[in-house]
Amino acid sequence: MGKQFAALSDKHIDFIAQQKMYFVGTASENGSVNLSPKGGDSLRVVSPSKIAWLNLTGSGNESAAHVLKNSRMTIMFCAFEGAPLILRAYGEAKVLHRKDQEWQAYAALFPESVAARQIFILHVTRVQSSCGMSVPYYKYESDRQDLAKWSERQGTEGIENYWLRKNQKSIDGFNTEIAQRSGLDN
Repeated sequence: MGKQFAALSDKHIDFIAQQKMYFVGTASENGSVNLSPKGGDSLRVVSPSKIAWLNLTGSGNESAAHVLKNSRMTIMFCAFEGAPLILRAYGEAKVLHRKDQEWQAYAALFPESVAARQIFILHVTRVQSSCGMSVPYYKYESDRQDLAKWSERQGTEGIENYWLRKNQKSIDGFNTEIAQRSGLDN
């Protein structure tokens, strides 16, 4: 049954390292709640109380807009193979953009990608495990390469133009600060 912890244990960190997919939940005080599936080599447990994840370019930019309005974030991991487990890390997040002082230190944790849009740092304040006994089994086949191929075709300039066209506002009209904090508003 469910248990709560103040930080990630070694067992939790090992479980996270085995997961191929995770889910990020954010919300502002009003507007839409966002739940995003994430995958690939995009998450690092920095310490028992800190998780960093790389946000690649996508059609929306809800997490960035929400964290600017309300820093709460939940990351959920779910066992699709082996013993059942759902693990949630709750906390306060901040978003880093390319021109932010901490960007380089955190970007070095991840594979280089032209699609790298933001890095989120979650300061974990609570961890909860639950049984996950009703989660179905799924077998991992491989990571999709669609975004990587699309991003490479766009190149840096194409990606930045995409951000300006598609990623400056959330679906609720909240600012994401991508133009200002990535140096594209000059």
